[in-house]
Amino acid sequence: MIYTEMTKKAMKLCFAAHKEQTDKSGVPYVFHPIHLAEQMDTEETVIVALLHDVVEDTAYTVQDIADMGFSRKITDALALLTHDASIPYMEYVSQVRENALARAVKLVDLKHNSDLSRLDEISEESLARMKKYEKAIALLEK
Repeated sequence: MIYTEMTKKAMKLCFAAHKEQTDKSGVPYVFHPIHLAEQMDTEETVIVALLHDVVEDTAYTVQDIADMGFSRKITDALALLTHDASIPYMEYVSQVRENALARAVKLVDLKHNSDLSRLDEISEESLARMKKYEKAIALLEK
């Protein structure tokens, strides 16, 4: 993890935004963005990893994050990572692919989300989701 004024601000926001959430196995959700951030090697990628689900999964908006002092480069990546349900998934992934910050974070996000050992039970739904993620990873790694 890279510790700067802005990464610490992102850590605090990440925790505040996700503190009441859990993942599919009941584990505090905040561990997911922290796990991604620990794999990043720049201040910007750490921040985007920490905040990658904040807009999609909470009441915070991209504008809220911009108003907190995060750069346009960060907020542009976060906007791309926030999947609009009206956009087909692979089209969304194609858009993410065009932004280096978003792409770097989405790759580790997909890989972590594809780790079936995180689940208590492996269902047909989780296997189908993993196949979808495998296609998305292949597209992002092109």
